[in-house]
Amino acid sequence: MALAIRSLAALGGLALSLTAPGLPALANGGVTITSYGHSALLIQGGGASVLINPFRAVGCAAGLAEPRVNANVILASSRLLDEGAAVAGGTMLSSPGSYRLAGLRIEGIAVAHDRFGGRRFGKATLWRWKQGGLEFAHLGGTAAPLSAEDQVLLGKPDVLIVGVGGGAKVYDGAEAAAVVRQLAPRRVIPVQYVSGPTPKTCDLSSVEPFLKAMAGTPVKRVGRVLSLPAKLGNGLQIDVMR
Repeated sequence: MALAIRSLAALGGLALSLTAPGLPALANGGVTITSYGHSALLIQGGGASVLINPFRAVGCAAGLAEPRVNANVILASSRLLDEGAAVAGGTMLSSPGSYRLAGLRIEGIAVAHDRFGGRRFGKATLWRWKQGGLEFAHLGGTAAPLSAEDQVLLGKPDVLIVGVGGGAKVYDGAEAAAVVRQLAPRRVIPVQYVSGPTPKTCDLSSVEPFLKAMAGTPVKRVGRVLSLPAKLGNGLQIDVMR
């Protein structure tokens, strides 16, 4: 088993945590996604691993275990501690631009972090890339409405990762639902919401207002690990991870 893991890691310079789940998806195409809470996800597949929004356990992430995993690429919405904490290993990207790393073409798009043109929290970065045959869009750290230009740049993702908890710098449930309708993905993974006791300094709510705003859409509560094939069926599904 150890030899098999080393062989997979050698393909394309893949950097994986030996404790991270998800190897079957790497062998069969598609991706395996592991949630670490808040908006931190590890996406493995297509010969690469991408870690999204590693956090320090502060603010709304207080009490969570900080991600301690390796990845080829680390995509951060911003350099705020709850969205872009430094981790060992991998190349961290937080600024907009076009990048080619680990065999992936990654596009970062600048937007306001808040609802006031960035006057409170500055800018955030939306991310788009293709991995394991799937088009991803990561909107885990903004409360700003999408412009027509943003929609063109983001395209029509297969998998949309979107913050839903509300507060000063994250979409609330209704805003996130409007973004889902704009981009028309096949799968939605909501992030940045509170699933247990709310920390004292946290202004996020639960995932439930988003699910209510998306009434009629199939919802699957998948736990901490989600495997997706390279070809998704038609229609929309919400995958709630924890």
